[in-house]
Amino acid sequence: MSITNTTVGPPPPFDPELSAALEAMPELPGSLTLDLVAVMREANAAQEATDADLTRGGAFEVTHHTAEGPHGDVPLLVVRPANATTTAAFYYIHGGGMVMGSNRGPDSAKTFELAAELGLTVVSVDYRLAPEHPHPAPVEDCYAGLQWTAKNADELGVDPDRVVVAGASAGGGLAAATTLLARDQGGPAIAAQLLFCPMLDDRNESVSARQMVGRGIWDRGSNDMGWTALLGDARGTADVSPYAAPARATDLSNLPPTYLDVGSAETFRDEVVEYASRIWAAGGEAELHVWPGGFHGFELLAPQTLLAQTAGAPRGPWLRRVLGL
Repeated sequence: MSITNTTVGPPPPFDPELSAALEAMPELPGSLTLDLVAVMREANAAQEATDADLTRGGAFEVTHHTAEGPHGDVPLLVVRPANATTTAAFYYIHGGGMVMGSNRGPDSAKTFELAAELGLTVVSVDYRLAPEHPHPAPVEDCYAGLQWTAKNADELGVDPDRVVVAGASAGGGLAAATTLLARDQGGPAIAAQLLFCPMLDDRNESVSARQMVGRGIWDRGSNDMGWTALLGDARGTADVSPYAAPARATDLSNLPPTYLDVGSAETFRDEVVEYASRIWAAGGEAELHVWPGGFHGFELLAPQTLLAQTAGAPRGPWLRRVLGL
């Protein structure tokens, strides 16, 4: 979404509860830089769920698998309801700005909670990270994991016609890109895509991106860092593939039902709204929620707030509708 000539007003205010939560957090740099990535990776790793956590007292079984991808082995974490027969499934892609995170990191918690609520299996992919592994390695790892999931659906006890590709932040962008790849290459069936505050557009020129310079979580400068780590000098040029930045896709027709959400006070607001609008314009089905005053990742970072609790509520009913649960 490039609207560099549009007048940019002041940023929307943060929700009062979120503003207080943000002020109470340890002081963070306004923009993340590559030299901070190692520290951020360590901090993320310290919050990873263990296998014991993921079993939820024996309600779920945890297994580990490996898909063969074009860049090497791709680790997959499978968490499925104990003693279940065949279930629908999430194919989950974690966040972390393309440069950090893991398939059992803190951003995956809400997906595991949804799976527990609805009795779904989760296949969570540990894709390669930039800048060590630039595009196309991350998305091709994600696609290899999706293909493995479809191929092994019977063994996993997963209904291959009821797989939802889901992801948060950078993982939301990769989920959208993986869905485009599956559509264009005649790949595995995808019942729906669930995109939590997805990172879709490398151009980083929207009004919301420009409003959020130095504000909240994952501001415009951090976003520049993440996209540059993934794309190098190609970022922002005409050479960017839609499988790297899904906002670059010229055709958003024939996509599965799509759920998108985003905060009004975050960098990604306008690119997410535009992506939903373009799906509708192409005759597709999308459900969009823009949460007033929400900063990026507010559900994860301030789960006690009323807005965070409200934002999680519509996903379960939407999944019940699209999966026939």
